[in-house]
Amino acid sequence: MSRPLLISDCDEVLLHMVSHFDDWLGEEHGIDFAFASGQFADALTYRVSGDVVPEDQVWPLLEAFFREGMDRQTLVPGALEALGTIGEVADIVILTNIGDEAHHYRVAQLEKLGIRHEVVTNRGGKGRPAKALVDQYGAPRAAFVDDLAFQHKSVAKYNPDVWRLHMVAEPRLAPNIEDAQHADARIDDWGTATGWLIDRLEGK
Repeated sequence: MSRPLLISDCDEVLLHMVSHFDDWLGEEHGIDFAFASGQFADALTYRVSGDVVPEDQVWPLLEAFFREGMDRQTLVPGALEALGTIGEVADIVILTNIGDEAHHYRVAQLEKLGIRHEVVTNRGGKGRPAKALVDQYGAPRAAFVDDLAFQHKSVAKYNPDVWRLHMVAEPRLAPNIEDAQHADARIDDWGTATGWLIDRLEGK
């Protein structure tokens, strides 16, 4: 009989990213990340001029960070333990928005930190790939965790029966992020989130 399925994002859910991205930006490019902004589009500014980094340059900087700075990333407190507990009752897949070319880097990064689950790379909305995963696993119940509101909207569109948990694990960023309207709950720590997810995955 098929088991329930947890589909989890990686950055700012399982691994801290933004704080390390901020350090890397400053060291390599003289750029600061404004945690108070809550939006990548206008959060990056040049230290010397104070000018906002053009939006079309933000994604290339992110891609460069994932090529050069992934080793900086650290586990979110409680994430590894939570996956161990949830893994006793459900299958787990990491659905991460990085390019396919970085798949093996992400797998190696997660394994080094003790996370050994299927990793699926993606671009854009996660609704379609999440639905494909639920169908592939034949999961009777599923839950989805992500830090981005538009991803919850995407999953809600294609997977209305999937439980959706909004989590922003970076404490400097979380207060500046509004609750995702299409999520079923907002919990920013794994200690609390674990029980919530297990209850939903077990149909309680």
